[in-house]
Amino acid sequence: MNTQEFIALEKKWGATNYKPLDVVLERGDGIWVWDVDGNRYMDCLSAYSAVNQGHCHPKILQTMQEQAAKLTLTSRAFRNDQLGLFYKELCELTKSHIALPMNSGAEAVESCIKAVRKWGYKVKGVPEGQAEIIVCENNFHGRTVTIVGFSTEAQYRDGYAPFTPGFKVIPYGDAQALEDAITPNTVGFLVEPIQGEAGIIVPPPGYLKDVRRICTERNVVLMTDEIQTGLGRTGKLLAEEHDGVEADMTMIGKALSGGFYPVSAVLSNTEVLGVFQPGDHGSTFGGNPLACAVARTALRVLVEEGMIENAARQGEYLMGCLERIESPHIKEVRGKGLLIGVELHPEAGGARQYCEALMKRGLLCKETHQNVIRIAPPLVIKKDEVDWAMEQFEAVLA
Repeated sequence: MNTQEFIALEKKWGATNYKPLDVVLERGDGIWVWDVDGNRYMDCLSAYSAVNQGHCHPKILQTMQEQAAKLTLTSRAFRNDQLGLFYKELCELTKSHIALPMNSGAEAVESCIKAVRKWGYKVKGVPEGQAEIIVCENNFHGRTVTIVGFSTEAQYRDGYAPFTPGFKVIPYGDAQALEDAITPNTVGFLVEPIQGEAGIIVPPPGYLKDVRRICTERNVVLMTDEIQTGLGRTGKLLAEEHDGVEADMTMIGKALSGGFYPVSAVLSNTEVLGVFQPGDHGSTFGGNPLACAVARTALRVLVEEGMIENAARQGEYLMGCLERIESPHIKEVRGKGLLIGVELHPEAGGARQYCEALMKRGLLCKETHQNVIRIAPPLVIKKDEVDWAMEQFEAVLA
């Protein structure tokens, strides 16, 4: 079958909740992917940072095959020989007290919301039913009804009301707005170190440090959503490290499995996550032996193969190259590490057409918020490959 035949199948039988580029991929290796017609492309999206380690990393693949042949799922009704090792290695690497394994990023966010509310009632002493969580404008934390309920994106909310109460929205990057919004019933502040879906929005220097101070002083749980920014993407293991802070709760996912399997986790301290008792929260697949084994190897190769340092090095180089493009279309280049956004002027006609032009030249990236090109290749990219990518960007943007 060719590309158009596969697209026709999707259109006939699938729900139309996505508008992908019209390329049908069948194989991947490192930073490269191939379509069903044999064309090769550089992947500069990394499945929204889920394949930081590159497509089909051989060591993660080997672990998955070996574990799948032994034991895949026990549920949490029984213990398995991978979960404890996963806890230990993940917590030691991220300097966390304890962890809670889940499957998707949205599940990790929901778990944080439940835990911080329970902490508010059981530990802080907030009156039952009065807990407030502060979030930011233009946030993206997932797609559940509760999460889209505190989104400020009209399309994400349209048709899904009524929404879960208990959330207060403030401007992003404004620490004073946070301080002003806190009340005695505030239990948590949920924030992205860099807003990905909003267009790679980087907050002012020192923002997270100010946020950390305010949350500590006001007895509010700081929750960082590092599902896109974490695990090396910004040139640090966690993006919060750029500001030298530690959140009380951190959500990770996506690259936690290197793209092989849905795995997410909540990292926290014993005071907050310790409020959960048996029966309070759970997941049939969360913490399954296949997920744990895959995640352990995905974390190990990220560190042992120097991918985090490479993201910092190649990201700085790529940012510099993009900033030097002389183009009437480019308004701003921003980001950290290999999470970069190129914002175009509104009169440029939208980022989609440039992504389509790049696809024709063998490079895949995606538009976000209409006028921003999101650039986020796997962390294994080399300098000569960055140079090749820059040739394509210059040809299309200049």
